Amino acid sequence: MSAKNPVGWFELYVRDIERAKSFYETVLGVKLTKLKQSGDSLDTMWAFPMQPEGGGAAGALAKMEGAPVGPGGTIVYFVCDDCAEQAKRAKQAGGQIVKDKFSIGDYGNIALVADLDGNIVGLHSRT
Repeated sequence: MSAKNPVGWFELYVRDIERAKSFYETVLGVKLTKLKQSGDSLDTMWAFPMQPEGGGAAGALAKMEGAPVGPGGTIVYFVCDDCAEQAKRAKQAGGQIVKDKFSIGDYGNIALVADLDGNIVGLHSRT
């Protein structure tokens, strides 16, 4: 396996793309960018900020008719300065805190939140 991170992309499927966009922009303090339609299966995609030469995974919110939304077997972790702060923002934006900030030992801390469609996402910080 190469020295690159194994995850290359992620998509969070949502029912209401504008509502989800506002939620994630508020929680993470970033602006999402609309992507051009690629193919005919996805209705709309809004990408999280990405650096083509940077480490980590890039990804987007996606709306596709019939795509599964809500709790599932995949959790995407967003890097934060202090995951407790982003968890608080998630609750203020209408989401739910699934698990408050807790230690994962030498790897820092995580919190789990549910977005407005019930997708559970992780928030990770070193402190």
